[in-house]
Amino acid sequence: MMSTANKIQVVFTLTLLLAPLTVAANLYRYTNADGVTVVDYQVPAQFVGRGYEILNRDGVVVRVVPRELTDEEKKVLNAQQELEAAASAEEQRLREWDESLLLRYSTVADIEAAKERALRELRIRMSILKGNKRTLKQQVETFQAQAADLERSGQQVDIARITAIEDIQSEIESTDRSINDREQEIEEVSEAYDQDIARFGMLLEVVELRQALLVKQQAEREKEEAGSRR
Repeated sequence: MMSTANKIQVVFTLTLLLAPLTVAANLYRYTNADGVTVVDYQVPAQFVGRGYEILNRDGVVVRVVPRELTDEEKKVLNAQQELEAAASAEEQRLREWDESLLLRYSTVADIEAAKERALRELRIRMSILKGNKRTLKQQVETFQAQAADLERSGQQVDIARITAIEDIQSEIESTDRSINDREQEIEEVSEAYDQDIARFGMLLEVVELRQALLVKQQAEREKEEAGSRR
């Protein structure tokens, strides 16, 4: 019987013998500074950037490590990747847009009706803001007239009245900004619906073309089937 110590010695010896085989499982093929192709068990650090191939024990290429790109090549690659990402994002946006249009509307008239409803609501808000502005201006004019009467009569205009005029004028300015915002929103909403109408019209043309092609293909199949039965 082999003792435990002897078993350990045998295992250690086998490990030492097999270790070089494990290390040498792969070979590396690269080009040196003279342009000569070299096959070795490792790639010198100064040649790694040139790229290399990894070979198995049978000399078959199992992996190719490309050379490092120059700064100019990296810029070109990054620009190309950015263009591809932008194109992919635009394609996704159009696909989601088309799906949304086909889900919400059946005809161009549906979009036009939705546009009119949206604009009517915005115009109502605009009308309310303009009405509020007229009321505020009348209040300012009233306070200003009172202040003028006081000054003509030799009295001093009270601080409360002056403060009220300033507060109302500030509110008028705020209302003006809201009116401008609503006007901008009306333009944007109108433009967005116009784009929807144009896109939906294009989709309808594509759908009609596909339907026409399907009808034509179906007619051709039926004609071929009828001919084969004769």
